[in-house]
Amino acid sequence: MIEKLVEWDRQVSVAINAWHSDWADAVMIFLSNRNVWIPLYLFLVGYIIYIYKKKAVWILLGVALLIAVADWTSVHWFKNVVQRLRPCHEPLLDGLLNLPRGRNGGLYGFVSSHAVNHFALAAFLTPWFKKDRYFYGALYVWAVAIGYSRIYLAAHYLGDVICGGLWGALLGLLFYYGLRWGGVKPTDRLVR
Repeated sequence: MIEKLVEWDRQVSVAINAWHSDWADAVMIFLSNRNVWIPLYLFLVGYIIYIYKKKAVWILLGVALLIAVADWTSVHWFKNVVQRLRPCHEPLLDGLLNLPRGRNGGLYGFVSSHAVNHFALAAFLTPWFKKDRYFYGALYVWAVAIGYSRIYLAAHYLGDVICGGLWGALLGLLFYYGLRWGGVKPTDRLVR
């Protein structure tokens, strides 16, 4: 059963990677570039400060700790333990993949750190923005787009992204409820 699941994961990931074009390559490279995210993060920091004022310090500390934990666990609890080769490093897939960025990332890809970090951020921040309908799903759309880009670029299999997204969302919710338990709540926002 596991072998069939792994083979299906490989086939779907190779199929996603095969749907390429020059413009899509550029878009996916753009989405996977960590420097591209900086303006979004700066906007989120500013917006959190704007709506939560002094309480924003706790939310932003929560974000910083969450991302540190999410990134660390994705590497040390998953990649270094499972040691599943990334598609771009898998000898069985040599010659079958489009590699617009070449072989990228470390040797191992389970779970996707990009997916863990972005789904953790989305799950943690979404409740703080529940009065802002335009934000509510936007962070998840961003996380899905980044996860898709990682499959497209052959840096991860679909399963790496799905499992990373689930782990990240769980961490994000745990941190959100931890902060609420500590006394900071979405109802503390000063700008309605």
